[in-house]
Amino acid sequence: MYSPIKITETTHYIGVNDRRKPLFENQIPLPYGVSYNSYIVEDERTALIDTVDVCYFDVFLRKIDAVLGNRPLDYLIINHMEPDHSGSIRLIRERYPDIQIVGNAKTFDMIRGYFGITDNLLEVKDGDTLSLGRQTLQFILTPMVHWPETMMTYNPFDGTLFSGDAFGSFGTPDGGILDSSINTDRFWSEMRRYYANIVGKYGVPVQSALNKLKSVKINTICSTHGAVWVEQKEKVIDLYDKLSRYEPLEQGAVIAYGSMYGHTEEMAEAIAEGISAGGVKNVVLYDVSKTDSSFILSDIFKYSAVVIGSPTYMNEIMPAVETLLHKIEIRGIKNRIFAAFGSCTWAGVAPKRILPVAENLKWNIIGAVEEKQALKAEKYAEFFELGQNIAKQIS
Repeated sequence: MYSPIKITETTHYIGVNDRRKPLFENQIPLPYGVSYNSYIVEDERTALIDTVDVCYFDVFLRKIDAVLGNRPLDYLIINHMEPDHSGSIRLIRERYPDIQIVGNAKTFDMIRGYFGITDNLLEVKDGDTLSLGRQTLQFILTPMVHWPETMMTYNPFDGTLFSGDAFGSFGTPDGGILDSSINTDRFWSEMRRYYANIVGKYGVPVQSALNKLKSVKINTICSTHGAVWVEQKEKVIDLYDKLSRYEPLEQGAVIAYGSMYGHTEEMAEAIAEGISAGGVKNVVLYDVSKTDSSFILSDIFKYSAVVIGSPTYMNEIMPAVETLLHKIEIRGIKNRIFAAFGSCTWAGVAPKRILPVAENLKWNIIGAVEEKQALKAEKYAEFFELGQNIAKQIS
């Protein structure tokens, strides 16, 4: 029924696609779905690299059978314990009771906690190896990319890196799995959105992991989400390098605002017009009440300037704006140009509530403008000028 997809001479892809789930981790929209990638390495002994969400175990098992037939499964290597990848461990153990589960000490703490499994565990440390016969797998510990137990498995035989969630992406690879056999256009923005929302807080650990990988020759990147990267692997690694250094990918500005009756939106438009008049082509505006913050965060990682606005609401800022600011702050995004703006009817405090986040992140603050009631001609000029000043810093 299933025709296994060969990644290399000895590696098969046996992952599954999930186009039903509306929200990843019950909070991040999935307009293009998500894949749970798993792999089998065949040799004198066999190794399964990660499992899949338990909801797809039946399909997953049939794919394993299509590769192995009646052969035993000797090892289950766990690169990451998050349940979308570890959810099928108990059922795999029931199907293959003699299987050895390979992971590090922190992996096993989680296996005991999630599944109560305490036996047939093979603990590995950074740099340890495991022989399958002709092939010897090497383990590279990458803590906090993005959980404390995360690690990668490297196969020097063919240069395949099983990278866990690192280099992953939202979106299902439809039909094929190799980047050489599918249109990868949509994966770049979905990889950035995945990084910004899942890994974005952990730039320093990602840099540590990338430094470790410099010592190995990588021909193929097999992540647990998205496509398998062969032809464009350098582009993938370069993207992670830039994102983890919080380096803007392009010059441009993100303007995110809340607006109850449209007045604050008019002010956002005035700032955008000023930025555009200053020669900046990449300007994107987001109404935080309409657009999920995962998309806004993705563009904040992409562009060099951030502008946040809100009306004063109960002597605070709009809750959706406050939520976005919190998400920006906990990710520790660095090196951005910033401005704030707001509106009010009688007592204005919005910019005062917004600015501390940029101050804490040590961003380059250009200014803040606020207007009472509707936007008036003389104040429009101030908002427009703020946009022009932002443009000067961008260019």
